[in-house]
Amino acid sequence: MNALHSPAHFELHEAFNAFAADPEQWVGIVTGAGDRAFSAGNDLKHQAGGGGMSSPPSGFAGLTSRFDLNKPLIAAVNGIAMGGGFEIALACDLIVAAEGAVFALPEPRVGLAALAGGLHRLPRMIGQKQAMGMILTGRRITAAEGQTLGFVNEVVPAADLLAAAKRWAAQICELSPMSIRASKEAVYKGLDEPSLEAAITGQMKYPAIGALFRSEDFKEGPMAFAQKRAPQWKGR
Repeated sequence: MNALHSPAHFELHEAFNAFAADPEQWVGIVTGAGDRAFSAGNDLKHQAGGGGMSSPPSGFAGLTSRFDLNKPLIAAVNGIAMGGGFEIALACDLIVAAEGAVFALPEPRVGLAALAGGLHRLPRMIGQKQAMGMILTGRRITAAEGQTLGFVNEVVPAADLLAAAKRWAAQICELSPMSIRASKEAVYKGLDEPSLEAAITGQMKYPAIGALFRSEDFKEGPMAFAQKRAPQWKGR
């Protein structure tokens, strides 16, 4: 069920480090092996057997506390996304779900709490009351209900899941990766600013926005428009 233990967190930490550092990788898709589960979350059997619960600074799955990744991530949720598995999906920028996907934060059922971001990301995405309804009951949410609540972008038949995620990725890759990174950073950092005015006036200090203005893409986009041709993005 793609449950994760401590060694997996550190292995995924290295995988996401490599993704972040590779200039040729512009968008990532995260999905689960098999067709039953995206991830069942924390490996409770490993924990009950005395296994360590340590994780890298980047958090559960090397992702949930990775706040400096400005490349977009798409979660392709192919089944159960429970607890930490749901928190992985929430840490991605887009969620595409198979029709049979199921989401929940059931940690209180086993004496735990969703401390890998779920208790904070979910209320920000769907509102306090709706989030508390899920958190305080641990109830399961279908993919269709997740789309209605607003944390799922698209629901598709299971057979079409990866194709749909790749379609979203292809649409992103039609745009300047420098612009995408600047936009992602501005959205997330802006949400942490004390006011809309502070977000707008402060965005010019964000690193990805500065990188955009210094990039080749910043020159290429207007030039391609003026010459009536498709832009050739460099991502630098």
